[in-house]
Amino acid sequence: MLTQSGTATPGPEADPLAAFTDRSLLIVDDDKPFSTRLARAMESRGYEVQVAESVAEGVSAVESRAPAFAVIDMRLGDGNGLDVIARLKEQRPEARGVILTGYGNIATAVNAVKLGAFDYLAKPADADEIHGTLMAQPGERADPPENPMSADRVRWEHIQRVYELCGRNVSETARRLNMHRRTLQRILAKRAPR
Repeated sequence: MLTQSGTATPGPEADPLAAFTDRSLLIVDDDKPFSTRLARAMESRGYEVQVAESVAEGVSAVESRAPAFAVIDMRLGDGNGLDVIARLKEQRPEARGVILTGYGNIATAVNAVKLGAFDYLAKPADADEIHGTLMAQPGERADPPENPMSADRVRWEHIQRVYELCGRNVSETARRLNMHRRTLQRILAKRAPR
């Protein structure tokens, strides 16, 4: 859109969120630093953000006021984020919910979409990627990331996550990853690949 002076003004195509009257967004994630950063980033994009840290809090938030958008972690301390998606779809079928997970595989992606998730993103996902997914039209594929993580980086991230989930216990992490303990120690001693 151009003004009389010939300068461009942002139209609806510049901000797809402007087309929505209800901009409520529920973020359900038990990773407090991540959810705080994501909440700030999404508020700066125009969303009205509410944060929950568990399945129980997420379901309660959906029941009190079902949001138009939701970003929900798959694995939470007290259960599965798919329970929140299912409840959201019961309360508000047109809501757009995105599942985030560090445990990405085809079976859970299919299950998430069957339960009503609008899309499915692997962690770590940034605010631009999440916003783009929430604004995508049904059936439209999201643009591929500009700088995707390398295979080495994805492997490193997975090892770090399992290591943290095992309470930084090298022996337990090595057992769960089915690798030799010394190999794991060498990997953990190195810097993250790019």
